[in-house]
Formats: sequence, structure tokens, C-alpha cells
Amino acid sequence: MMPRVGDSAPDFSLPDANGSLRGLAEYRGRYVVLYFYPKDDTPGCTIEAQGFRDDHDLFIAKNAVVMGVSKDTCESHRAFMQKHGLRSIFLSDVTGEVVARYGCWVEKSMYGRKYMGIARATFIIDPTGRISRVFPNVSPNGHSEDVLRALP
Repeated sequence: MMPRVGDSAPDFSLPDANGSLRGLAEYRGRYVVLYFYPKDDTPGCTIEAQGFRDDHDLFIAKNAVVMGVSKDTCESHRAFMQKHGLRSIFLSDVTGEVVARYGCWVEKSMYGRKYMGIARATFIIDPTGRISRVFPNVSPNGHSEDVLRALP
């Protein structure tokens, strides 16, 4: 089940693209845009990441940091970032523990085949560590602008 507005954001410690551990606690006092996406360098995920890249300075101006989370490896994240000039922080959750704690590990269906995968969702975490907005079932096109409008 996804955390709801007003809930304390589930804490975590995950490696970024360079292997350095990152957690929510180090961003207290700032807004955190935490977005979950299925896979590096796929069409929808690339569109979403490029939107956050293009709006990077606008997020900084709103005292916000953008973090993308998938089950891809640190090496995959590095290649994805380099290929597309991405500027967000990308976190590797290869075990899927954090993905599950945020309610984003779900059953999906394609061509009649059911499988487990990451639901595209975004959470805005306020400077005190509480969920202030949830965007379930995200469409990649224009999502960054929607998130920007939701930030104070």
C-alpha cells in the first residue's frame, strides 16, 4: 500500500549511481521529489527523466531535490545519466525493498501475461519528512511540470 498524504515518508538508505549511500535524513529541511520508475533507458522512463533534467534548476529554486528509484544497478544508472545528460539523483534498489515500502511493487499485465513490476509513481516529501503529495499512475509526458506546480 502506498503511503498517503500526511504519513511519515518511509526512510531508506540506497546507493546512488556512484555507489554512495543516500537517505532521506540527509535532505531534511528540503523538499524531496521521490519518483519510482520501471527501467533505465526505456522510452517512457527516459521521457520522464528528461523532464526532470530540463526543469532541474526550477526544482533547486523551490528548495527541492529530485531522486529517481528503480531496481537497476548503479552502473546502469550511471550509463543512463551519461547518455541523456541527466541531473537528478538516481538510486539503485536492486532488492526492491524500498520500492515495496512505497507500495510501488505491483502486479502488471501485458498481452494477457501477469508479472510483477514497478508502478510509476511520485511522492513529494516535505522538509519535515512527511508525504505532502502522491502522484500514482504517472504519465511521463509533462509530469515534471505537474510536480513543480505542486511544490510551494
